[in-house]
Amino acid sequence: MELQAARQIIDTLAQGIHPVTGEVMGEESPYNAPPVIRALFAVSQALDGSAPPAAKPRREPPPNAGKAWAPQEDGKLESAFSAGIDVRDIAQELGRTAWAVEARLVKLGKLPPMRGMRVTQPTSA
Repeated sequence: MELQAARQIIDTLAQGIHPVTGEVMGEESPYNAPPVIRALFAVSQALDGSAPPAAKPRREPPPNAGKAWAPQEDGKLESAFSAGIDVRDIAQELGRTAWAVEARLVKLGKLPPMRGMRVTQPTSA
């Protein structure tokens, strides 16, 4: 079977029509279930070559993303920053995102706040 003929059958099924008899399939037909219809249209588009590009897989977050900063990490961060090490390299070493490192440097007073960044003052006990 050629791809064009296969695509025509898939398009017919996606419309809820029996591809051999031309009859409209009943509501109970699995071909009338919304997930099946979406899958059939996706396959049809893929056969046509017009399928949307696949989404990029999400990167795994760094191991310390979202975790509280320990005093030892602050010390490493300040030392590395003072030594002129690139923020991305510091982030990789600490298992954090570059944004988290920059935000922490702002909080520690080592960088000025970036435009649009909300700065929270540490709470005093």
